[in-house]
Amino acid sequence: MDQFTINLLFVGASFALYIGIAIWARAGSTSEFYAAGRGVHPVTNGMATAADWMSAASFISMAGLIAFVGYDNSTYLMGWTGGYVLLALLLAPYLRKFGKYTVSEFIGDRFYSPTARMVAVICLIVASVTYVIGQMTGVGVAFGRFLEVSNTTGLLIGAVVVFAYAVFGGMKGVTYTQVAQYCVLILAYTIPAIFISLQLTGNPVPALGLFGSTDTGEPLLMKLDQIVTELGFKEYTAHNGDTFNMVLFTLSLMIGTAGLPHVIMRFFTVPKVADARWSAGWALVFIALLYLTAPAVGAMARLNITEQFWPNGASGEPVSTETIETDADYDWMATWQKTNMLNWEDKNGDGRIAYFNDQDPETVATMEAAGWGSENELTNFNQDILVLANPEIANLPGWVIGLVAAGGLAAALSTAAGLLLAISSAVSHDLLKGQLTPHMSEKNELMSARIAMAVAIAVATYLGLNPPGFAAQTVALAFGLAAASIFPVLMMGIFTKVNNKGAVAGMITGLVVTLIYIFLHKGWFFIPGTNSFDDADPLFLTVKSTSFGAVGAMLNFAVAFTVSKLTAPIPQHIEELVESVRVPRGAGTAVDH
Repeated sequence: MDQFTINLLFVGASFALYIGIAIWARAGSTSEFYAAGRGVHPVTNGMATAADWMSAASFISMAGLIAFVGYDNSTYLMGWTGGYVLLALLLAPYLRKFGKYTVSEFIGDRFYSPTARMVAVICLIVASVTYVIGQMTGVGVAFGRFLEVSNTTGLLIGAVVVFAYAVFGGMKGVTYTQVAQYCVLILAYTIPAIFISLQLTGNPVPALGLFGSTDTGEPLLMKLDQIVTELGFKEYTAHNGDTFNMVLFTLSLMIGTAGLPHVIMRFFTVPKVADARWSAGWALVFIALLYLTAPAVGAMARLNITEQFWPNGASGEPVSTETIETDADYDWMATWQKTNMLNWEDKNGDGRIAYFNDQDPETVATMEAAGWGSENELTNFNQDILVLANPEIANLPGWVIGLVAAGGLAAALSTAAGLLLAISSAVSHDLLKGQLTPHMSEKNELMSARIAMAVAIAVATYLGLNPPGFAAQTVALAFGLAAASIFPVLMMGIFTKVNNKGAVAGMITGLVVTLIYIFLHKGWFFIPGTNSFDDADPLFLTVKSTSFGAVGAMLNFAVAFTVSKLTAPIPQHIEELVESVRVPRGAGTAVDH
């Protein structure tokens, strides 16, 4: 059986499972659509939250970013996992105690202001749509490879699949679908990692194999450091970036995690306040299974790729074009070339493909002296393909490659569904039912939610065709927007007596300033070529666009407290409400307005 057929079997079986679950658990009421009827067990909810969380950025893109940068991109791991600790301790139980369906509803009631609720809806939509762009980018990568079509065609196919099971299932259907998706994606991520760790180090635990030795007796990381520096790249295990930006980036990811609406919504689905804490704890356990493996996947893949291009090390000869064309170990290159995400060119006509850093003068001089030319001949290697290509690079069995296909799609689609639910609930429940048409029937509210979801899919698909970065980088922008706009107002709503005017001013300031900073560096509305700066030469100090969310959050807090001090204090009943929310005992049923 050929690889394409195996891929279709694995992907087809997983999709049949997801769609079957979505139909079986189809939402029949607004309570089931928004909060799964508040009957989800904490362990089940933790697994669903992990799948909701471990998106294309985590599964497909993160290891690629770590592989090609090294230590400095461990910030993704630190920021994203640290955010769950904040979420479990500072937000989840208190928001569940409040007993609402959505984040915007909490903000509107706590700050006794329809304006605050409207601004929160706008913040939520902007952050979530940016996040969905990253997911659709990952969907395009995954479908493009495993259906052997172009990236654009893969993206369009993925959009149809998301529509099929997210629009009809609602939170109830998505919750149980995500449990199945977690099982698929964690097996798809860890099984290839175990195989590759055994191949390279003899250790079946990838996280331990990372610090083990290769068959030559040389420590894996030391061997990797040596070969990448010989090719002119920065030392893999060293800190090469700017420390100030690194700290801000980690902070932005942490508080962005704690402020993401589609993640917070998951904690509205459990029966009790205590269950919200347990859900966050279980989610962290399930997430850790993948996140402890990711650094090993990145390092081992980088070593495998480099050694394929330099079979005898950097002091030997680069791989020949004849070997790439005839050796079965290199078949993965031709397959990925079809997606337009991998390419190479024998620029100097010597019959070999020299892979090195042609931006380093010393390396260029060395390569020229050896007769390999002055230009890097691996002309395109999209970092988002690394995890999906990894089993093929390591020449693993066909069923492992098929499993990874299903896992990559599960990761991208599960998070896309959660984000689309957050967007649809913001539009139908908070904007239409909550503000514009309060007497809307439940049937019409569900219909408007599904229409909003379909529109969001269309917008994200269009923008996903020309994303502002790799999947994880695009997602980091969304985290920055959530960090700057949503996290501060939730914290102030629970732990301070900031009034409605302060909250609105803070949200607007955080969102607008951060969004403008991102557009200045990534292009206005992410349109290529319209940017005035880039992250290599940022506008403000050394702060990249992906790190600015932390600065936006500080501005949000500062403006909110200042405006609140200069205006009237909060009413007595709101003060009593804040005090009661901070006592995490019991939780009433959700109140639908």
